[in-house]
Amino acid sequence: MYPSTSQKYRLLEMVALCGEFPADQLTRLIPSPSYGEKLITELKAQKLLRTHYRDHLRGYRLTGRAKQMLLAQNPERFRDFLTGNTETNQVRSEVTRRLRLYQKAETYLTLLSAGIPFFADQKPDIFREGREAGILTMGNLPLFYSSREFKHIGSEATKIRNSRSMGVLLAPHCAYALYNTGDHVLKWEYRTEVRLNAFLQHYLQDFPYTGHPKVRAILTGKDMDTAYQLLTSTGGYKKSLFVADTSYEHFHYLPNTPEGETLLKLLVRPRLMKQLDQLLLSDLGSRQPGLPIDHDGVDASGNPAVLAYDFDLHRINRFNTGLNVYGRKGVMICFDFQIPCLKRYLTADIRFSSIDLSKLRKGFLHEP
Repeated sequence: MYPSTSQKYRLLEMVALCGEFPADQLTRLIPSPSYGEKLITELKAQKLLRTHYRDHLRGYRLTGRAKQMLLAQNPERFRDFLTGNTETNQVRSEVTRRLRLYQKAETYLTLLSAGIPFFADQKPDIFREGREAGILTMGNLPLFYSSREFKHIGSEATKIRNSRSMGVLLAPHCAYALYNTGDHVLKWEYRTEVRLNAFLQHYLQDFPYTGHPKVRAILTGKDMDTAYQLLTSTGGYKKSLFVADTSYEHFHYLPNTPEGETLLKLLVRPRLMKQLDQLLLSDLGSRQPGLPIDHDGVDASGNPAVLAYDFDLHRINRFNTGLNVYGRKGVMICFDFQIPCLKRYLTADIRFSSIDLSKLRKGFLHEP
């Protein structure tokens, strides 16, 4: 057995979590490519890991010995993933199934890097019958609960079983329904996602929120090219694909990359976001109540400025439309990695105020 803090253990538990871990995501877990390959070689030699290569997809799967070892070491953490006829225990070879597992791995890596717990033994079990109020407090947040955990509540979960959501991310100020759209526009059924929104508002009341919580959506994807696809999507020919509709008041997008990890750290920490907002708006004038455009402040020329670094699809679109309708110029404050996508999408006369991501990590988040 390995210590739970070792790199080998972390790799094995991530493979257990997603069923098959995509080889091209290894450097997100272990930054050194050479060291990552060394660990893979050693785990294969110990008959704990094997490579599965088919249909141009390369991934890593656990052996039976590895499953037994992890279950013996921490049964509460791995029971749901490594027992029974679950897709993470009985891994199929169809491309669509494997890609779904790869998307899980991508998003879980983003959650892991953002410091958000998601294993069963790291959080109170609130998706079960007979739960008790108070077992989950604001001090526990943020936490992630997968859609698989919804099933523990029984028949009530059947109403939302066709949702494309991976689960719910609980933050102090709201709950986020979390989706992974990959490198394309995901399938979308408006009524199903509305039911998920309503379910979360009802079910999470007093667990831990007072009253019905605000529910937002976070869409994760491959990169910012995917963000452009989502911004311009009209639902496809049969209207079966994603469109930024009214199922959620806010749709945030972030890529499953180091840049997206930083944005997620902010989205789940409202106090930190408030401090950043105040810093970014310190050189601007205050909001103008009579200005019929959604904005956060005005520049020296009186042009409306909006904070867009949280990449809320609805708000970005409203700002762009408002400027066009009223023939105004505007300022958009966002991260440097978001600007190419926004320039490609926006049609209004907009000046960008760029947030240097590397400087923010060092100076604001105090990361190395």
